[in-house]
Amino acid sequence: MRAEDFQYDLPEERIAKFPLEDRSASRFLVFNQGQIKHQAFRDLPELTKGNYQMVFNNTKVIPARLIFHRDSGARIEIFLLEPIEPSPLVQLAMLAKGHAVWKTMIGNLKKWKEEEVLQLTFPDGTNLQARLLNREEKTVAFEWKQDLPWHFVLEQAGKIPLPPYLNREAEEEDKETYQTVYARSEGAVAAPTAGLHFTPDIMQTLEHNGTGLEFLTLHVSAGTFQPLQGEDIRQHQMHHEQMVLSKDTLLHLIQDSRHRIAIGTTSLRTLESLYWYGVLLQENPQADFNIPQQTPYRSYGFELPSREVALQNILTKMNQEQTDTLHGITEIYILPGYTPRNADSLITNFHQPGSTLLVLVEALIGKAWRQVYAEALEKEYRFLSYGDSSWLIWRGGNYEL
Repeated sequence: MRAEDFQYDLPEERIAKFPLEDRSASRFLVFNQGQIKHQAFRDLPELTKGNYQMVFNNTKVIPARLIFHRDSGARIEIFLLEPIEPSPLVQLAMLAKGHAVWKTMIGNLKKWKEEEVLQLTFPDGTNLQARLLNREEKTVAFEWKQDLPWHFVLEQAGKIPLPPYLNREAEEEDKETYQTVYARSEGAVAAPTAGLHFTPDIMQTLEHNGTGLEFLTLHVSAGTFQPLQGEDIRQHQMHHEQMVLSKDTLLHLIQDSRHRIAIGTTSLRTLESLYWYGVLLQENPQADFNIPQQTPYRSYGFELPSREVALQNILTKMNQEQTDTLHGITEIYILPGYTPRNADSLITNFHQPGSTLLVLVEALIGKAWRQVYAEALEKEYRFLSYGDSSWLIWRGGNYEL
């Protein structure tokens, strides 16, 4: 459980600073219960051929970086973290008109004076104003023309928040390339990057082959880039993220018993959060969809249910409340020793040294992650968000190496 055990040497030249022109041309390392094979990502439909269900995170990255300049010329950057007003729910916050309050990170905060209003003017003459409400908590109030929704204002004013390890400014092309082709629900400040390899053709072929394609939402927060804190990984305080699930998707998850592939760590964390919500409902039928970090590791006074029973508990709750949409928050932290309950394999990129995502990978395939990463480095795979992909299989499946 030592943080130092999740370090490895990642040469700068192995970090993919830009995406490939063809998303599906990425290399694809398949790890199947101890064995490794190298493929191309475009092979995925042929490898799965209808025997699988895939679960995608359809969150959409918002242009969360807002650059203001004071009259003196000083640059102040506001990075949106999570909404406060008019609603803490991201979906509703993106529809706000005229006024919004967000929790933020602020670059060059010391230059921003009390009561000072920062302004941005768009080419069409629209004006966006920012006022610091609480310096310590870094809450900022924004005001703009009343008839424009916040998501439109951000499209005009904001910049795509590329991961800090890319060490470059976002370019116009990143608005498209740092977004999955199936992104629908605005609210993430980082892309679910495992999905960046999928193209419309691949999605269409998968569907034609009979693969189940299901979509849920986890709005990825900036906390995903936070390195492990403390010497013991159990000391790390996990960030929280918002989730959204439709009743239709829940029904499909209950009804489809095929091998379930989580497309990306965010999809996996959402699927596992759903399982544990079903457990909490078994304990207390009135439980909220709120998954604290320690939820999987505490004791329960009953035998833990199967994935089907856990999900059925959620369906019962939704039916009782006559709702078709479930909103929740998760801090789930997947540590070595954890048993995945709601997924059988994971498609994911290669992650940063010393990250909670690497801890998650060890939880799924054990110390074999070092073999996988050493092989990828030796074969000159491209790493991190714009890099190549892997398929980590720990349970069942029909894929033969």
